[in-house]
Amino acid sequence: MKPKRQKYFLQTSKSTIGKARVLRKAMTSQEKKLWSHLRNNSFGVHFRRQVLFGPYIIDFFCFSQKLAVELDGDQHYEREAKEYDATRDEYLRSREITVLRFRNTELKSNLDGVLTVIWERCKRRPHPNPPL
Repeated sequence: MKPKRQKYFLQTSKSTIGKARVLRKAMTSQEKKLWSHLRNNSFGVHFRRQVLFGPYIIDFFCFSQKLAVELDGDQHYEREAKEYDATRDEYLRSREITVLRFRNTELKSNLDGVLTVIWERCKRRPHPNPPL
């Protein structure tokens, strides 16, 4: 592991590590669908799933692009979840991470559109300060 990445993992609790492991094993059908397109460098960059980053877990993350892709179910649109997501996104943005959020329903009804947005972001030049 590269030293710059380690500092973000040091901020992660053991319970968050355990939760990430569970989430990797129990992906939702929408996460499985998106992962089938992101895996194996299909976008020309390497994505990982359920990545620990500080106190948070990112659904899909590309270190070289500093790109987080999040899939949001209905629970993300309740008041408390919106506040949590806003705090989380601000934390990631303060570390120069771009966050792309998509609703599960959007992925279901417009998979090509979601993939196009991710593709357009990935085909840009690599992030000026890649890997963490």
